[in-house]
Amino acid sequence: MKAGPKNLITDVEGLLVGNAQDASLSSGVSVLTGARPFTAGLHVMGGAPGTRESDLLAPDRLVQQVDALVLSGGSAFGLAACDGVMAGLRAQGRGFAVGDQHVPIVPGAILFDLLNGGNKDWQANPYPGLGLEAFLAASDKFAIGTAGAGFGAMTGTLKGGLGSASAVLENGLTVGALVAVNALGSVNVGKSAQFWAAPWEIDAEFGGLGAARAHDPHFEPEPAKRAGEATTIAIIATDAALDQAQVTRMATAAHDGMARAIHPSHSLLDGDLVFGAATGAKELADPLRDTFQLGHVAACVLARAIARAIYEAQTMPGDIQPCWHDIHETSARGAD
Repeated sequence: MKAGPKNLITDVEGLLVGNAQDASLSSGVSVLTGARPFTAGLHVMGGAPGTRESDLLAPDRLVQQVDALVLSGGSAFGLAACDGVMAGLRAQGRGFAVGDQHVPIVPGAILFDLLNGGNKDWQANPYPGLGLEAFLAASDKFAIGTAGAGFGAMTGTLKGGLGSASAVLENGLTVGALVAVNALGSVNVGKSAQFWAAPWEIDAEFGGLGAARAHDPHFEPEPAKRAGEATTIAIIATDAALDQAQVTRMATAAHDGMARAIHPSHSLLDGDLVFGAATGAKELADPLRDTFQLGHVAACVLARAIARAIYEAQTMPGDIQPCWHDIHETSARGAD
């Protein structure tokens, strides 16, 4: 496989991403949408998830496609970002047709960033407005790092962020990932600048430092956050023609990438989850082989996107955690 031309989830043709953030709030929203509805699924492995319309994504439900997927900060307040996205879609006449009405289908997931130093003393919930702003900003090019749903994210050791990556398979199918990393665990190995995801890096996309030579096999992590304060929320997308069960299986396989990139992951304190999305633009040439490969590539791409989220994070006023570049510069000076 090779990275797509933009190395973003929008290398899956037909998909767009919009970001909106509020620097004083230290939070934001990211929206994945497209010109047409797309098939979606969901798999949750964290013990503290926060979702909206998640039950709708089971393969035996009536509605098989969605109009957008939302990743948001704000804990449960952030679920209201979906309201803003629904408003934007409804204004365009989009949604599930019921008589003469159209109901936009907008599942969403949230991460906890209420204790990151931003001003949370709002009078009215800001997330519907951020959701609409992100939807209206949707494009095939978007910022990662300190942006969108990852704007105020943190990890167990370093500042978190929004990440994305893509891969094109030899059979022509494309897979992309979008992820907001607010994990309890760490993406870097010990106190080094090396990423756990390094073995899956393509073209030095997150620094090209290679894998760490060693780590402490006896390390026993302590929960640096409390229940509900952590979460990595992601979307894995493809242009393959998949049904909802196949999309859900791809999302399930993608969790392997989360485990490769974050140590530890999927804890009782995290709300780790992965949405799956398929535009259906390309038929499967070999259904068994192609779906097998899509699961593998989904995990690889998500691991890379997680590392890119941390690598691209930028220092902002009021930060309470260092950025990856801070420890990299310290390590580099120490090596000199």
